Amino acid sequence: MRPPHPPEPERAAEVLRRFADEARSERPDLAVLCLLVGAAADGTLDEAGMDAAQIELDRLAGQLPFRPGGPRSWATALAGLLGDRCRFHGTPGDYQRLESSLLHEVLRRRRGLPILLSVVWMEVARRAGAPVYGVALPGHFVVGFGPPGDQVLADPFDGGRVLSGPDAELLVTGATGAPLDPSMLAPADPLDVVLRVLNNIRAWAAARPERSDVALWAVELSLLLPSHPAALRHERAQLLVQRGDFIAGAVELEAYADVVATVDGPAADRIRQQARAARAMLN
Repeated sequence: MRPPHPPEPERAAEVLRRFADEARSERPDLAVLCLLVGAAADGTLDEAGMDAAQIELDRLAGQLPFRPGGPRSWATALAGLLGDRCRFHGTPGDYQRLESSLLHEVLRRRRGLPILLSVVWMEVARRAGAPVYGVALPGHFVVGFGPPGDQVLADPFDGGRVLSGPDAELLVTGATGAPLDPSMLAPADPLDVVLRVLNNIRAWAAARPERSDVALWAVELSLLLPSHPAALRHERAQLLVQRGDFIAGAVELEAYADVVATVDGPAADRIRQQARAARAMLN
C-alpha cells in the first residue's frame, strides 16, 4: 500500500489555517490537532472522516467502566479495552509507515508509533474522566495516570502494559544510556506532543528524499506552533530549494540569516551564500 499523499493546494491551505487557529487557542485540542496533521498528510481525509475519528474515540470511551477506581485501575481498564479487546499495539515495522503517525489511520489499523497510540489512550481515557496525560520519555512515549510523582505509567505500544519503576528505567536507559531522571516523568504539554509527532514525520520523510512533499508540510505545520525551534526556518528554506522553488527558498534563507546574524555572524554569512547559490540556479 502506498503512503498517503497531501491534499490539493486549496484544501492544504485550509488545513494550515485551521491548525494555526487551534494551536493558538486558549486550550488546544490534541485530537483535533492530530487529525489536522492527518488531513495535511492524506488528501482523502475530509471533514466527514475527521468527524468519524472523533466519534470512534467517543465510542471507545463509552466502553470503559464507569470510574473504575484509582490510577492503577484506570490503567488496567484501558489496557483491557484498547490493548486486549481492540488489539491496539505497535511493532518495529510500524516505524517504517507514515500511517503510523496519523491518528485516523491508527484508529483504523489499530497500529502505530508509541506517541500516536498514546494519543488514542489519552483521548479515550480523557473522555471517560480519567486523570491521564502523556509522558515524553526519551525515545519512547507512554501515558501516565494519577498525580505526577505518584503516577502509574502504561505503555500503549505494548498493548497498555503497566510499567514498574524498573521498566521505565530500562526504557530510558535503553534509549539514552543514562538513568531515569524524575523530570522525565512530567506531563507533556499537548503542543509538545504535536511537535514530537511532526518531528517523527520529518524523520520518516528525511529517510525518503522522494517524499520531500511530506517533509515540507510537516515543517510548515511545526512553524505554526507558538513554540518551535528556529532552525526549522532553515529546514523549510532548504526544502523549497530542493523542490525547485529557488526564489522562495532564497528569500527564506535570507530572512533566516538576518535572525542568525544577531548571535552568529559567520553562520549568517554561510546561509546568505546558500541563498545566492539558490538564486543562481535560475540562470
